[in-house]
Amino acid sequence: MSITTQASIDGSGPGTFVRFTDAVARLTGSSFATLVAAASMLVWLASGPLFHFSDTWQLVVNTGTTVLTFLMVFVIQATQIRDSTAMHVKLDELIAVTSGASDRAIGIERAKEAEIDRMRRELEDQVAATGDADHAPRDGV
Repeated sequence: MSITTQASIDGSGPGTFVRFTDAVARLTGSSFATLVAAASMLVWLASGPLFHFSDTWQLVVNTGTTVLTFLMVFVIQATQIRDSTAMHVKLDELIAVTSGASDRAIGIERAKEAEIDRMRRELEDQVAATGDADHAPRDGV
C-alpha cells in the first residue's frame, strides 16, 4: 500500500536530510537495532576479562554510547518536529473545512502558554454552558 503525498506528486520530494533522518529513525527504532545494541553490550562485557577491565576498555563503550546518544538526539528531534508540524497542519485543515468550527485555534501551537490556557478555559466554559456531557472536560485533563 502506497501513500501519495503532494510532495511526491509535484516531484519536489523530501530533501536529503529528511530522507536521512527518516531512514536512521526507522533503522534505530527497529527490533534488529535493539538486538544489535544488546549483542554489542554483551560482547563488550565478555571482553572485559581479556582487557583486564581497564580504563581503556571502559572508555571505548562510554565514548561510543555518548557519541551515538548525541547524534540520536538530533535525529529524534528532527523527526518529531516534522511529525508534529504535519499533524498541526492536518488539524488546521480540518478546522478550516469544518462548518461551525471557529478558526481561532488555527496556529495556536505558536501562541504563548497563557493564551493557550485562556483558550482551553473558554472552550471548557462553552462546553459546560451547553451542558454537553459527552464533551465535558475530564478532571486532570
